[in-house]
Amino acid sequence: MVRRWSWLPFCSLFLALAAAVAFEVPISDTDYDRQICSGMWGGKNAYINVTFDSGSLGQLAMVIYEWSDVKYLGKDATTGRPVSAYEVSAARPLNPRYMTQEKYYVCTSDALRGGYCESSQLGRFIVDLPSGQSINDTSIWSARVALPTGSDSATEGSNVAVSGLWDNPDGNPTPPDLGPEYETNWRRDSVLAVRQAVNPSPTSILRYQSAIQYNVRKTGYYCVAIVPITVLPATSARQDVSNNPHPSYSGSVFFRNTFDGRLPASDYPKVNFYFSMFLVYSALAIVWGWLCYQNVQDLLPIQYYVSGLLGFLIIEMLANWAYYRYLNAHGEGTPSTVFLIVVAILDAGRNALSFFLLLVVSLGLSVVKESLGRTMLKCQLLAGAHFVFGVLYAVGIVELELESASAFILLLFVIPLAFTLSGFLLWIIYSLNAMFDEIAQDEEDAEDYDLESLEHRTDARGLHETDDDAATLVGRPVGDDAVVFEIGDEDGAGSDDEDAPKKRRGERERLDGAEHEREGLMKDD
Repeated sequence: MVRRWSWLPFCSLFLALAAAVAFEVPISDTDYDRQICSGMWGGKNAYINVTFDSGSLGQLAMVIYEWSDVKYLGKDATTGRPVSAYEVSAARPLNPRYMTQEKYYVCTSDALRGGYCESSQLGRFIVDLPSGQSINDTSIWSARVALPTGSDSATEGSNVAVSGLWDNPDGNPTPPDLGPEYETNWRRDSVLAVRQAVNPSPTSILRYQSAIQYNVRKTGYYCVAIVPITVLPATSARQDVSNNPHPSYSGSVFFRNTFDGRLPASDYPKVNFYFSMFLVYSALAIVWGWLCYQNVQDLLPIQYYVSGLLGFLIIEMLANWAYYRYLNAHGEGTPSTVFLIVVAILDAGRNALSFFLLLVVSLGLSVVKESLGRTMLKCQLLAGAHFVFGVLYAVGIVELELESASAFILLLFVIPLAFTLSGFLLWIIYSLNAMFDEIAQDEEDAEDYDLESLEHRTDARGLHETDDDAATLVGRPVGDDAVVFEIGDEDGAGSDDEDAPKKRRGERERLDGAEHEREGLMKDD
């Protein structure tokens, strides 16, 4: 007999990943988790189907709901108060006080005696709603399902039977047979008109006859939770329930979205996304190829690598688009697994090529260097190792079962890729710093060279523009303290104030010269 289910809200993340792997998810009583979740695009044709195999037997407590209504499921086992959404999503894993508390999610005989649920909820999930709110006002569909093999004993005396719910002195009336459309979860138009609800919960035990269908009108994150319950005879109410194994069942949960196909709602946008990226990269490649063709004689080595990366991206986007198209049309299988491995190899190649391109640019290829020499070989070896380990990691994620594989096996696929990735990042950072320093030094050297060139040009220009006296100074420049006397007044430049002293000095020099000549003539006489 199921009494507590405290791990209900916390298995959703893992099961959401499982639902993303296969749109039709198998279920059985041996499952570790009892809940299947998937995103859904709401619409007129969207629904969730739950089917059970013919060999299934016993009774089940089943609930289907949208994740925003999880706060209405369950009661705290110590206080009997409703479970808040904060406690469900955040407080329990963080606050040690909640670690030892228990929650009742299914109304059993023990929960009923403890006052955690009402007799009308016996064998069902506990739904605690605010005052004045009905279950039909929420997305919750809850039922106690009797599978065909075990339906005969469903009404026998047991510790989860509903006898005593209403004791009328005149006898309990027999409810009329309303037909299968009221006893199954198929939503007929007449039912909707009468009940004014899309997914009304049955008021009595739901005897499984065909697929249980839950209509999805609103886009959201929907979960299907199934818990087998053990029905014990009334005479053995005190018997140890461990001696009575719960019923066995198997079946599947099928999520049908508004689009045609077998992809989950979370994966379907990838079809259009990868096709759009294929078109974008193709257009970019056409423009890039035309520019390269016009300047084919001036292409640098790095531009050839960019061209190769662009072509590889086009192939990868096309492969991803084809993979999701195939998966949406045919579902999971051996061909889709092989296709997935091919896509994983292309993804590993894209990562390795991208890091390689970033590394050679950081080392200065076509920026400050024309060639990297033997360093290029080291870069190629690192990129090759990263590609190989990336392929092993991708294949391991696809083929290994993460729940059953040992931690050592998982680390064998993760650690090598982590080492090559760390090597890329450290080398890129170191090379970028070195390249920036080299560029800064080149700029400083260029500035010094420009200053020297400017000085040489000034000196050369000055020699041509000097006067005749400066031209006679051969081999050395004139010092600041040197005095250069001007001879003559050839350029005729200068002001009147400067010309007057020059004329007076010239007249005195001529007079002195005439006097010397007279004295010389007189002496000769």
